[in-house]
Amino acid sequence: MRMEFDDKLDFSDVLIRPKRSTLTSRREVDLTRTYTFRHSGQTWQGVPIMAANMDGVGTLAMAHALQTSSLFTCLVKTLTEDALNAHMATLDFNYVAISTGTSADDFKRTTALIARFPSIRYICIDVANGYAEAFGDFVEKMRRHFPTHTIIAGNVVTADMTQELILRGADIVKVGIGPGSVCTTRIQTGVGYPQLSAVIECADAAHGLGAHIISDGGCTCPGDVAKAFGAGADFVMLGGLLAGHDEGGGRIVTKMYDTLVRDPKTLEPLLEPRQTVEFYGMSSDTAMLKHKGEVADYRSSEGRTVSVPYRGAVGNTIKDLLGGLRSTCTYVGAPSLKQLAKCTTFVKVFRQYNDVFAQGKH
Repeated sequence: MRMEFDDKLDFSDVLIRPKRSTLTSRREVDLTRTYTFRHSGQTWQGVPIMAANMDGVGTLAMAHALQTSSLFTCLVKTLTEDALNAHMATLDFNYVAISTGTSADDFKRTTALIARFPSIRYICIDVANGYAEAFGDFVEKMRRHFPTHTIIAGNVVTADMTQELILRGADIVKVGIGPGSVCTTRIQTGVGYPQLSAVIECADAAHGLGAHIISDGGCTCPGDVAKAFGAGADFVMLGGLLAGHDEGGGRIVTKMYDTLVRDPKTLEPLLEPRQTVEFYGMSSDTAMLKHKGEVADYRSSEGRTVSVPYRGAVGNTIKDLLGGLRSTCTYVGAPSLKQLAKCTTFVKVFRQYNDVFAQGKH
């Protein structure tokens, strides 16, 4: 056993210090990034925010919505050839990745998809524990079979494994263990790493090798997205912030909720209808029962199932995210997203904001 005593920080532990700025409007901020990937040699241009490959988020409908703003979608692992074929004419493959696990069946399925759809350019190899030797072997195998495809691989949270995956063939490493809103890995296993520190350390390791990282999980608001980019993330992947929208395809349920206000005549609690959508982690009982038909007796659930507010079309949420990011850049004098990390100074805090009127407090 050993102990590390230096502080490791989450997004909630810091704020970004404002600096003198010559920008006069948020309109002046350029959020577009251009990346050339280490192994594939492909060049990508767009706004580097990604929808996670989760049920209710990484859907084809979400991909269509996000590509109009040059945002990226990692499609769910359960995507079928027929479903993808139905969207071939309108899907921009510059902004989507297919996702896969690491089993023999996963390899066959991925190979078949790429053979049928040669426009596919991005492959997301996604497991909960990127530290398994077999995972690195699989990344290496995929690189041999698909030398010109851009490979995303994760998840890990430390510099050494970021470098390991890059050297074995990953172009982009997905960073994050346990920070997600519906992830219970830290509760079930005690394993994890504060997300801000993970991003800082893994970005430094990846950039030294000419590769890239994704900050995956932990963003609760647009400000957290800005902090992830400020910490050096090349992409930021979102699950919960994109859940509950029409494009996710979940069933909308209307429930009556207590408003915490009483009728002045009857003194009975006043109720109001609220629409919600089910959202769950991909290691939850819900996901395992849906996709595997059972929860294997050798494992436990590492995800929760929740009801999130129904939020309509995702377009307004995209505007909110991008608007917040532009505003961050104006506060620190960054004319572009590319310059944000260079302009960012984090200050450690014990309180982020005044929550006296936060939902549920009154």
